[in-house]
Amino acid sequence: MKAMTLGMLGVAAATSYGQNMTTTLTMEAPERIRRCGTRDATPEEFAAGELKRNSRLRAKGLRGEVTSGGTVDVYFHVITSSNGKEGAVSDTTLIEQLNVLNAAYTAGNWKFVLKAKDVTADDDCFTMSPGTAAETRCKKALRKGDAGDLNLYTANIGDGLLGWATFPKDYDSEPEMDGVVILYTSLPGGSANHYDEGDTGTHEVGHWMGLYHTFQGGCRELFGGDGVDDTPCEKEANYGCPGDDTDTCPSDPGNDPVHNFMDYVYDACMYEFTSGQFARIAEEFAAYRA
Repeated sequence: MKAMTLGMLGVAAATSYGQNMTTTLTMEAPERIRRCGTRDATPEEFAAGELKRNSRLRAKGLRGEVTSGGTVDVYFHVITSSNGKEGAVSDTTLIEQLNVLNAAYTAGNWKFVLKAKDVTADDDCFTMSPGTAAETRCKKALRKGDAGDLNLYTANIGDGLLGWATFPKDYDSEPEMDGVVILYTSLPGGSANHYDEGDTGTHEVGHWMGLYHTFQGGCRELFGGDGVDDTPCEKEANYGCPGDDTDTCPSDPGNDPVHNFMDYVYDACMYEFTSGQFARIAEEFAAYRA
């Protein structure tokens, strides 16, 4: 379980579907929902991304010498309905979300600190979906900082999603779109049943830092899978709280990484990254965000 105390890790105190109806996920069974709207890389995109990252690391003289960890400034963009009645998020909840991120990423020596918070009342932004004109307009108006700064948007996002994110390699071509968007009821203490401990944020920040889903590529880990050697093969996403003996790829070593933050299980059942994932994050950050 993730503790969410306000003082965790020295965090400094200074994320719909339909007509502005608050999305509340109330599944009691492990229903197969689309947890994440981050688009999986095509084989060509994956291969090109790996080559590009390695090339950039070599150009910086960093290949094989990347040290994990750093401090990430976070800009919170709280988006509400136009009348301000839906989507409001307290400062305390934002600090709790930072605490969740810091608890998840501390093993890789990463720390997230609050840089600034703003509030925008806009119905279109409040119910935006990935790839829409509303997303583009809102991000262009709100995004702050540079490639190494996390812009985290909270809203009542559409398509039944919990969140989505951009990858580090995307920054060069679309810097204004860089960041993470999450359903505001998935913040710690929210009303998204089973997804209310803040780990939608953990999952999406994982993408923002360069991680793919653990099930990408399936059992054969086609075209590189998730690009991490120590996450066992996984045929497809896991949901709910599956047992530790879950093994959807019995011909391959290891059981499914059902507690990994980059799977689709309930928040209470995801609580780890692997050392290989932290190594990938370090290289992705050094190549694209440092």
